[in-house]
Amino acid sequence: MTKKQIKLGVFLMGTGHHIASWRHPDAQTDASENVEFFKEVAIKAEQGKLDMLFLSDGLSFNELSHPAEQVRFEPLTLLSVLSTVTKNIGLTGTASTTYNEPFHIARKFSSLDHLSRGRAAWNIVTSYYEAEASNFNQDKHLDHSLRYERADEFVEVVKGLWDSYEDDALARNKETGEYIKKGKLHTLNHKGEYYSVRGPLNSSRPPQGRPVLVQAGSSEAGTTLAAKQADVIFTAQQTLADAQSFYKKLKDKAVAAGRDREDIKIMPGVSVYVAETEEKARAKYEELQQLITPEIGLDFLEDYLGIDLSGYDLDGPLPKDIPPTNGNRSRQQLIIELAERENLSIRELYLKIAGSRGHRIIFGSPSQIADQLIEWVDNDAADGFNLMPPYFPGGFTDFIDLVIPELQKRGVFRTEYEGNTLRENLGLQQVPSRYALQQV
Repeated sequence: MTKKQIKLGVFLMGTGHHIASWRHPDAQTDASENVEFFKEVAIKAEQGKLDMLFLSDGLSFNELSHPAEQVRFEPLTLLSVLSTVTKNIGLTGTASTTYNEPFHIARKFSSLDHLSRGRAAWNIVTSYYEAEASNFNQDKHLDHSLRYERADEFVEVVKGLWDSYEDDALARNKETGEYIKKGKLHTLNHKGEYYSVRGPLNSSRPPQGRPVLVQAGSSEAGTTLAAKQADVIFTAQQTLADAQSFYKKLKDKAVAAGRDREDIKIMPGVSVYVAETEEKARAKYEELQQLITPEIGLDFLEDYLGIDLSGYDLDGPLPKDIPPTNGNRSRQQLIIELAERENLSIRELYLKIAGSRGHRIIFGSPSQIADQLIEWVDNDAADGFNLMPPYFPGGFTDFIDLVIPELQKRGVFRTEYEGNTLRENLGLQQVPSRYALQQV
């Protein structure tokens, strides 16, 4: 019986995902804006045969956010550079549907797919940082449900623009002077509730047909969008039972949307501490925990919850009935449930989420880490994971050097890439043009 293969991405986050990672003795403090640093990480990730690099983004400055988010590269710019030093690994960049236009996004990701020869992926977000509104001629962030309604139409327009050219549209015939074959270029002429876009795109059909679509929303609106549009779902899940429930919900929703269960890959975030023994792995975690300042930890928690906790006892519980945020609603709920489930005080809670912003943290030897990852994949809780190293480079190279060989030895992770495109390596089908389908 063939063992289920684990898909793995790495979430690039400057010095690392732990909020105090930049203070680690081995951290490169300027990592967020050091292109040579990112090149080295990308090359190491490809040596480990990972599926993709993943870059988040935000369009505002927030003093309460992770230091790696306060100064950072624009994702598409950085990924374009990384495409030149890699050959196989996928390149996933985040772009907001709330503060962009569909034509911009379609063109940029088509360009990245061409530059990388079929390795581009778009992480679709609707923006949850409320401060972004004031940078785009708005006084107020759009309501949560409205952002997702607009996002669905936005993605449909982008997909339509990617279909502007059929696969064989470009003749480029010097003899006849024909550059584009007649009938092979299509004008979208989209007129919807939120967008009016004529087209066509001035970029030919992407090598993958369609760059891979990634979506990270776990709210009801987010999962509905993901089930309909996404190829990969990035999510935060703390327990096996919750992960299994989310996995089933998304796969069922995908089927209800007319898709196959294997059309989507669910990859929860996980922060890994690995060493010769579990005790040594936990010591690495405690070393970083000691570097958290109480003010930063509390501010970080307040930012996720959307409330001011300064008037509460830090050694007491969270206040009851916290109102829903207009930002990252699913993460807010996950953190509240975490506090309730583990009976955490406010201080204990901010210390816990400072390590991985609400994502799962695991500890152990290479064998123990492999056991924990395989357990989720074998029990329909995940198709793979988005790695969130606590600090770079050590927290990442430890995983590549210690855990990857263990997974390969057990036959659950590749030793060579299956193909040349991200879709091939993720086991996803090439997407045919809508016009090609009409001709069948």
